[in-house]
Amino acid sequence: MFDLNNHDIMSSSEAARRWHKADDYVRQAYRKTPWRFPEGTIRKFGKQLIVTRHGMEVVTGLTEEEAANDEHQFIPKTNRPIQNNYDKNAG
Repeated sequence: MFDLNNHDIMSSSEAARRWHKADDYVRQAYRKTPWRFPEGTIRKFGKQLIVTRHGMEVVTGLTEEEAANDEHQFIPKTNRPIQNNYDKNAG
């Protein structure tokens, strides 16, 4: 039997809020890259997506506690410097 009061099971919008992501983060991630969610960590019930803590940790690469720390947010995936997409010499 499943305990639906378990805090490790949540709606996609609650998961996004708890990981400090955009409201549609889980929906977009699942729509674009469903294979990133380990089997059994996300399921659609009607129009509602339900996700587990483990699924969110795998997809985001952060625990909920790490996501709450400002120092772990917005970490670039590369060490390359950001390049400008304009030419300073252009007219």
